[in-house]
Amino acid sequence: MSPSPSEPRHGIVIGGSLGGLFAGAMLRQAGWTVDLYERSPHDLDSRGGGIVLQPEVVEVLRRIGIQVGRMDLGVQSRNRSVFRPDGMIESRQFAPQTQTSWSLIYTTMLQAFGQDHYHRGKTLVDVRQHETRNSVTARFADGTEVSGDLLIGADGNGSTVRRLLWPDAEPTYAGYLAWRGLLPETAMPASARAELHGDFGFANTDGSHILGYLVPGDQNDTRAGHRLYNWVWYRVVDEVALRDVMTDIDGRDRGFSMPEGKLAPKWRRHVGQEADALLPPAFRDAVKATEQPFAQAIRDLAIDRMVKGRVILLGDAAFIPRPHTAASTSKAAANALALADALAGNPDDIDRALAQWEPAQLALGRHLHRQGTRAGDHLLFHRPTGARVG
Repeated sequence: MSPSPSEPRHGIVIGGSLGGLFAGAMLRQAGWTVDLYERSPHDLDSRGGGIVLQPEVVEVLRRIGIQVGRMDLGVQSRNRSVFRPDGMIESRQFAPQTQTSWSLIYTTMLQAFGQDHYHRGKTLVDVRQHETRNSVTARFADGTEVSGDLLIGADGNGSTVRRLLWPDAEPTYAGYLAWRGLLPETAMPASARAELHGDFGFANTDGSHILGYLVPGDQNDTRAGHRLYNWVWYRVVDEVALRDVMTDIDGRDRGFSMPEGKLAPKWRRHVGQEADALLPPAFRDAVKATEQPFAQAIRDLAIDRMVKGRVILLGDAAFIPRPHTAASTSKAAANALALADALAGNPDDIDRALAQWEPAQLALGRHLHRQGTRAGDHLLFHRPTGARVG
């Protein structure tokens, strides 16, 4: 039998990164008990790079009681500066914004959620729905099972929940990757510091688009001299070369994401050689000073439904917007905020709450998917804005 309205509902969240933490925290705000299950046995990698701080993330922090006004959530940039290939400024627009780091938001959310209901080393292998009981059961590789009123797949672009229940929904390669790097600001060559510090910088040439900005440093330090410079360089790469890029220094296939410190030496050299050939001097010097660049394949995913019974997909498990939208993290936060509102507004009818929640979240995902595809196709392939990657 389903719990009576006076009993707390129980939510199962698969995925312990930002999407999962947003979902878990917001379910609690709706009066639910929540357990979160993360595949990795360790704390998640804190060197994932920088993200633009968006209002939806700030709203999640506010709702869970974080005094946002008293926190230093990131590093401010003043202008958006576009560089020509020769290093001259093509345009500069005053556009202040805050850049934060994945690590800062993750550690803040994890501390607020707590460790008691955050379960590491739990690899999902099966999901079973029980229609007559209006419940769902998750089974893990270690043989344990857990049941609840709702299961949320917040396990990212490689989602196991999606693979199990939406088997036809597979991400597709967009035809280019992102080389990425994090560089201590004190290690930046003087030329790069002079041109790039304080602004959100961009440069574009055929098949190449780079951007960069300062983010909090180690231990989420935002003081001058302790920050990191985060750069992201998009390059057109065919699928054959991509497989080689994603084979790490130990010969292991990393799929679609190469972590820091694992890129094969020949590809580290390749990044430096291409920087010499393609980048304006300031970006070139920053890229070449980065000891351990890493890489991420750019992929597309859009699904038709986010709800199947008492299982839902949230964040990048449902839609993968290209990073040009700067909206992947904010989308997960928006999904979680809206879910909490729908559940709180329908405490006695979960199915009605999900039916109310889904349409707007599908619309948001589709909008960002279209927006990101148009931007990426224009920047990397100079396609008209309505064209598709073929």
